[in-house]
Amino acid sequence: MGVSVHEHQLDQSQIEDLQLAASKLLGASRRSFQAQMCLKYCGGSARLAETIFGWGRNNVQLGLAEKRTGITCIGGQAAFGGNKSWEERYPEAAARLRAIAEAHAQQDPSFLTTIAYTRLTAAEAIKQLRFSGVS
Repeated sequence: MGVSVHEHQLDQSQIEDLQLAASKLLGASRRSFQAQMCLKYCGGSARLAETIFGWGRNNVQLGLAEKRTGITCIGGQAAFGGNKSWEERYPEAAARLRAIAEAHAQQDPSFLTTIAYTRLTAAEAIKQLRFSGVS
């Protein structure tokens, strides 16, 4: 016998499928999916979604709020954590590499685009970086 959810009937297999689908998503995508399923099957009740699907009520509530306002919340780890890019860690080397690449750049012969091309290889760029004093 299926679980009566709002106006829809879901059997255990369908509930497990929705749980699996949510588990494959991360962050805002997961919250968006959970909010959509909450609206569809639970009448927008995060508590009912928690009971039926086992999803965290706070996540579902946040997903519903994001859906309602159109504003996606970003956690501190995503916003400020992680590794810095190579250019941020070595700004002097990045500036020198950019200068080396620009010195070897040439305009598209057709002049149809503003894109410049270079025949500079990575090995040659590294060689020139080291020659200019970057280790």
